[in-house]
Amino acid sequence: MSAVNKDKFIIYQLFTRLFGNRETTNKLYGTIEENGCGKFNDIDDTALAALKAFGVTHLWYTGVLEHATLTDYSQFGINADHPLIVKGIAGSPYAVKDYYDVGPDLAVDVPNRMQEFENLVARTHAHDLKVIIDFIPNHVARQYHSDVRPEGIRDFGEDDDNTVTFNPANNFYYIPNHDFIVPEGHKPPLPVTSPYHERPAKATGNDVFQAQPSQFDWYETVKLNYGVDYLDGRSRHFAPLPSTWLKMRDILIYWTRKGVDGFRCDMAEMVPVEFWGWVIPEVKKENPTVIFIAEIYNPFEYRNYINIGKFDYLYDKVGLYNSLRRIIEGHGSAEDITRIWQQESGDFSEHMLRFLENHDEQRIASRYFAGNPWTALPAMVLSATLHTGPLMVYFGQELGVDPTQQEGFQGEDGRTTIFDYWGVPEFQKWVNGGNFNEELLTTEQRTLRKFYSDLNAFVLKNEAVYAGAFYDLQYVNVDGQSFNYDKTIIYSYLRHTPDQKLLFVYNFHESRTVETFIKVPQDVWTDVLKLGNTGSYKLKPVFPPEVAQVQLPTADITSTGVHIELPPISAFAFEIVPK
Repeated sequence: MSAVNKDKFIIYQLFTRLFGNRETTNKLYGTIEENGCGKFNDIDDTALAALKAFGVTHLWYTGVLEHATLTDYSQFGINADHPLIVKGIAGSPYAVKDYYDVGPDLAVDVPNRMQEFENLVARTHAHDLKVIIDFIPNHVARQYHSDVRPEGIRDFGEDDDNTVTFNPANNFYYIPNHDFIVPEGHKPPLPVTSPYHERPAKATGNDVFQAQPSQFDWYETVKLNYGVDYLDGRSRHFAPLPSTWLKMRDILIYWTRKGVDGFRCDMAEMVPVEFWGWVIPEVKKENPTVIFIAEIYNPFEYRNYINIGKFDYLYDKVGLYNSLRRIIEGHGSAEDITRIWQQESGDFSEHMLRFLENHDEQRIASRYFAGNPWTALPAMVLSATLHTGPLMVYFGQELGVDPTQQEGFQGEDGRTTIFDYWGVPEFQKWVNGGNFNEELLTTEQRTLRKFYSDLNAFVLKNEAVYAGAFYDLQYVNVDGQSFNYDKTIIYSYLRHTPDQKLLFVYNFHESRTVETFIKVPQDVWTDVLKLGNTGSYKLKPVFPPEVAQVQLPTADITSTGVHIELPPISAFAFEIVPK
């Protein structure tokens, strides 16, 4: 098979602070000494070989950049952060304190932390894996200060005129003549020995232009100024190029030169699309293969951020993730899937990054979502095979991680904490003291992990999936056209290239077995698939692998359809092959 596998790659999002942590104390608001912390060095050759064997292609090392924290590193020349403006003990990785540095938490030898990161990049590349890191362009920690910026680089805010609310040359927005007031309700986990001073107050990261944000705002961060005057109808002032644009270009090129292969851009839509359209080509002059992924939640802006902003890939959260989640939880309809490709992203689907978990979303196995990791498997197959765009798996998803305790700031909410030090028990079994194997896993965990591994392999090895065209079969099967075909729980489509034709069929219902027919119209058979007489072909099961050895009852592929029995929560792929 000769098609090029350009967009279909598999990202494994690895929360660096938690990945290699072997400490099992898990004390509420525990310190780094009590609860432990994973390191760059924990992601060693054994771990990388295991991840490569699992079938992923890219590792998103989440939380690499130095961010605000309540762990004191002042002995290493890093300013301590004030407890009134830090969330959790470890702090949010999205409150960056130095764009030119990596988190001291992640280093075995803190003064040598950058070298430890660079060694990780080299190790990752040696295993033929790509490195993605976060780029957080919209906001920084309130006490942002770069200790290690290269010579000649001016720090954010260093040249600002803080007597005015807005100036396109400023890096921050200000509330002149006002002190920043800590939100009511913030309860720091450490004693507060002195007040926090910030005058004039800076605007808060989630576009809050007042001196006192609420406890539900991103009050630990300050908004960066890209030349948009939010208090004047969002008027744009992009000539000359704003200082923030130039500083951000330098930062992205700095990390690109360290071997980073891609950037997941946090809240990209909160930064003007014109900036992206300028900076992404600038970075690609340095390395044309660097990829940019936008965290974006407004479907009306998708085309702009691809066409004008030049992003390679966008989060498919509001569309596919939300629709599949409703189906998994039992109150959605498979009809939504057709709506997404028809009305939202069908003509640029190769740009959509699909997933069912990440650090912002509740774990599938948690009581807040499916309550069972198995319920999501058909949705995961569909996410991986619907179109040619990339797929993402969050660390521990393949083991059914189910957070059931409050770890600290985040509370017990079905998510794995991003604010505090913690050990992830299900994942630590696989880490197994640094062996990174299945020795301690339960039978159920091994089976679940095998499903994800098999899916990764299937996606990357079948050209109809990674490079083929898509053809939805709903319209010829629903509304009584095919016996017992329930359009709310059954979904079917073709993926095809000249050399390979695959039929995908799903039953999303948790308890109902469905016996039905899947119809492939004659004109699709001849004009789309370019095949001859239907009687000359059969369906060969190819996924999941365990059914690939079992020939289904033979049925002629005709306009009547293919007879099939679908167990509850099932997904099947069949290859159309000559008899």
